[in-house]
Amino acid sequence: MRIDVIKPGLATSIQDLGRQGYYHLGIPPSGGMDQRSLRAANLLLGNPEGAAVLECALLGPELRFERACCVAVCGAEMSPKVDAQPQPLNTVFEVPAGATLSFDFVRAGARAYLAVAGGFDVPEALGSRSTYALGGLGGFEGRPLQAGDSLTTLTPATPPRVGRALPEPLIPRFAKAYRLRVVPGIYAHRLEAHSQERFYAESWTVASEADRVGYRLKGGSTLSFLEREPPFGAGNDPSNIVDACYPIGSIQVPSGSEPIILHRDAVSGGGYAMIGTVISADMDWVGQIQPHQSVRFEAVDLEQALAARCEYRDTLAALRQMP
Repeated sequence: MRIDVIKPGLATSIQDLGRQGYYHLGIPPSGGMDQRSLRAANLLLGNPEGAAVLECALLGPELRFERACCVAVCGAEMSPKVDAQPQPLNTVFEVPAGATLSFDFVRAGARAYLAVAGGFDVPEALGSRSTYALGGLGGFEGRPLQAGDSLTTLTPATPPRVGRALPEPLIPRFAKAYRLRVVPGIYAHRLEAHSQERFYAESWTVASEADRVGYRLKGGSTLSFLEREPPFGAGNDPSNIVDACYPIGSIQVPSGSEPIILHRDAVSGGGYAMIGTVISADMDWVGQIQPHQSVRFEAVDLEQALAARCEYRDTLAALRQMP
């Protein structure tokens, strides 16, 4: 079945759960920035939870459907409309043949996930259909959608059930201020003690430079690094180190001024000190924070991070078992 792109939205791209096993070669995992919402949309339709969906950032697309198709939209509160008639979020509904699906302005959250029965059909690249736009890899021609594109869908294994909805306890609630849990990094000792304290005590504001590569934060105090003679291979900036690997979620602070949380399209390594890493259980929230919203960081230890991961896995298990 064909779906024509009338308007592409702000930054709409095909994503699945991402490609694994290539980060050491400089190819990031990509995939949905809010993996929980991506999975939820697919599971509502009876798709494999990693089927390809559309990730719609801040402003949704306008799409015309060649034939009738069941869809589900989860994640950000960006209400869908069929021929201008409002449709429910977190619920399976049908788009009739020849109808147009569009979206209201986002009210909460930053990214909505549009799943279609069967999933979007694009070629796999290194085992994933996810778009890595900086590398021109995967998705639809390796880029975000453009007006005039035509998408196709796979045949669903089982017919979806119109009206099937996420149970209320499994619907995420988005805020205007977030607290992100962080495991202090192996380079946290490079900060002055008072800077470490301020980093966790102060509120930061998400800058407009917040995308799939990383979230830049502003408004807090400039962080001071301990003075030292740079080791061979490191730059002269006090935040420089000899090149190291960057985990997804790691926080670097170039020159100590503006922290950056690296996300799913980030480079795999470089020469900035990582002062901490946002725990995996909180990374979906990062992808739903809008520019100009507030963030505070909370230091946790590895045991707390692993406990949060278990809770997150319990939530995914509940999604798989929903009626």
